[in-house]
Amino acid sequence: MSGGFDELIHPSTRLTLVATLAATDWAEFAFLRERLGMSDSALSKQLATLEGAGYLATERRLDGGRHRLRARLTPEGRRAFDGHVAALRAIVAASSAGKDAAGP
Repeated sequence: MSGGFDELIHPSTRLTLVATLAATDWAEFAFLRERLGMSDSALSKQLATLEGAGYLATERRLDGGRHRLRARLTPEGRRAFDGHVAALRAIVAASSAGKDAAGP
């Protein structure tokens, strides 16, 4: 789903992961693991879920004899994230408008 509230992106771990990827072209696995405070296996599971949905792409490359994984949002993932953020903003705006209308 893209263009509105997205249940796949909404859990806090995935939302933080997608927001982090939205701020860059590519992010290294180690950076994401550190940023999110996740174990390798938990991060791998989240990356696989989002990759399976077409929201991100991963790339494995050899760097100094070590295999490194990096990830980036796909255009579909970026649309889904932007739509989700817009939906959250609309929820907050509606809540604020309702609060103002209700008075003190």
